[in-house]
Amino acid sequence: MKLLTTYLILVMLFFVATTLAQKQYTVDGNTYTLITEVDGPLTLLWNTIDQEYRYFSKKDNTIVELKNTKVAGDFQEEYIRTLTQQTDGMVSTTKVKFTRPDLAAFFNAYNSSVDPKYQSETKNTALSIRLGGFAGVSNNAYFINPDNTFLPVIGIDFEIIDKVKLKRHAVLFQFEQTLSSSDYVFSSSELSLSYRYKLIMQEKFDIFLGIKGASYTNISRDLVADGTDGEEEVVKSSGGDIRSPGSLGFGADIALGGGFLTFAYNDIVSLGLNKKDGFPIHLTVGYKFPL
Repeated sequence: MKLLTTYLILVMLFFVATTLAQKQYTVDGNTYTLITEVDGPLTLLWNTIDQEYRYFSKKDNTIVELKNTKVAGDFQEEYIRTLTQQTDGMVSTTKVKFTRPDLAAFFNAYNSSVDPKYQSETKNTALSIRLGGFAGVSNNAYFINPDNTFLPVIGIDFEIIDKVKLKRHAVLFQFEQTLSSSDYVFSSSELSLSYRYKLIMQEKFDIFLGIKGASYTNISRDLVADGTDGEEEVVKSSGGDIRSPGSLGFGADIALGGGFLTFAYNDIVSLGLNKKDGFPIHLTVGYKFPL
C-alpha cells in the first residue's frame, strides 16, 4: 500500500508540473502546446503530438524542431546537426541520443558553459506513462477448471516508468476481465499491481520479467454437484478476495507507430496460489501508447 501511495503521489505531481510548464509556441507556421524541459540560453521544449515525441530547441527568439527521421531503415539524426549549429560545436554531440533525458543533459551542459550563473535543471525523475489494451486466452489454472477449458480475456494496462533513475523498472496497474463460454461458465474481474524488470532494453524493443504482487479478484461460476435426488444439479457461486499471488511471467514490448506492441505470457508460476488442473497458459497481445 505504501508503494502504491508513493507512485500515485508521483503521478499527481507529474501532471501538475507538466500542466504548469505548458505554453503555446508557433513553429514554421504551426502552433503547438509545448512543455519546457530545460530553460536557459538554449531552451528544450517537447510534447507528445499525434502519439509521437516531438522536441524543439529555442535560442533567442528562434525555435527549430529537432528531428530524427527514418529513411530506408536508417535514422538520419538531423537533430545532431541542428544542435551543433546552434551551439557552434561548443559541446560534443557524439553520444547524445534522441531521448528527453539525453537532450536535457546536453542542453544543461551547453547552458552551463555559456552562463556561469546557470543552475542545472537535471531532474531526479522523468516519469513516462503508457496506457493500452490487450486481449488473449487463459485456462485459469489457479481456479477449478475440470476440462482445462480456455477462455478469452480482455483488459487495460497502465504502466509507469522512470526513464532517469530506474530505466529498467516499471510499475503496472492492470484490469483484466475473463469472459465465460457455453462450455465453461466462469468469469472473473481482476485489478492487480505488478512490477516489471526490463531484462533486455533497446531503443525499439525490450524483454521484461513480470511479478504480480497484489490483486483483487471477483469470480462468478457454475459448478456441477450431486443433488439430493441423486441427479446432477448446477450450483451458482460468486465472490471476491484480495490475494498476494506472487506470480511470474515474461513478455516483450516492440515499438510500432507511436506506441508499443506488447506480448505477454502471464502467471506461469505462482508463489502464493495453488495450481489446480493443467499447466498454466495465459497469453495476451496488446498495444499501448505514451500519454
